[in-house]
Amino acid sequence: MTPDSVPVMTGKGTPRRTVRIEDETWDAAKVEAESRGETLSDVIRRALIDYVKESA
Repeated sequence: MTPDSVPVMTGKGTPRRTVRIEDETWDAAKVEAESRGETLSDVIRRALIDYVKESA
């Protein structure tokens, strides 16, 4: 899969994933995302898409 073909899926129907991350980091990121009107899923999705594009 190339970075340009990374599917952007939002909302229901998107598969759930499990990650391990410290509570402090998770909580701080959630507060920041909410202050920007986003969900933490939005932030993580964008970060992963950017990461894939960057490595191509």
